[in-house]
Amino acid sequence: MKRRITAALAVAILAGSGAMVATPAAATGTTTPPEATTAVAALPKGKVVSRLPLSIRERPTTNSRYLGSFQPGTIITLYCKTRGQNVDGNNLWYLLGGSKPGWVSARYVQNLSPVSYCRF
Repeated sequence: MKRRITAALAVAILAGSGAMVATPAAATGTTTPPEATTAVAALPKGKVVSRLPLSIRERPTTNSRYLGSFQPGTIITLYCKTRGQNVDGNNLWYLLGGSKPGWVSARYVQNLSPVSYCRF
């Protein structure tokens, strides 16, 4: 599970920086359709709506290791969402897709675009 999250984070970070990402199709010598490449580059965004800095966690729970934080009002890149610890009535957590790896509680993030569920 940890390897899958790390791999997903690496893909999200590389996609966010505009770097080329190797895909299973590329490894087998086939080409990736342009629409698939565009979908990876257009990761959803969210806005931090907490009153205090929003903690970034290693896993989707407040009991996991603290990795950093975002200030209120920050626009963040989201990779996907999953169910985790309930935070003030909301059990959804977002896997970050930008330069900071980790998870944030969806309770304190306003979606600026739709976020799909994680598939790993």
